[in-house]
Amino acid sequence: MAMTERQMIQEILNTVDVIYAFEDVDEDTKEYTLLVTQQDNDSRPLETVNAEMKKYFQEADFNYKEELHPTNTDKQADIRVLIKR
Repeated sequence: MAMTERQMIQEILNTVDVIYAFEDVDEDTKEYTLLVTQQDNDSRPLETVNAEMKKYFQEADFNYKEELHPTNTDKQADIRVLIKR
């Protein structure tokens, strides 16, 4: 059985080992906005975490647009990611 889009996204984010929340989901257009936060014990530079996520999402055929240290969000996040398939 094939993975759903959401399952694939969750698998990638769990592989990168980050805390995440879906800020916006549009199943019809297959567009997702994610808020990503590094784990407290993660010593990787934020740019490295972002590059790793970007690589996995692009390999899974998602378009990937990131915003490091987003300011216009209700929740605390290190990266806001807009992905679309």
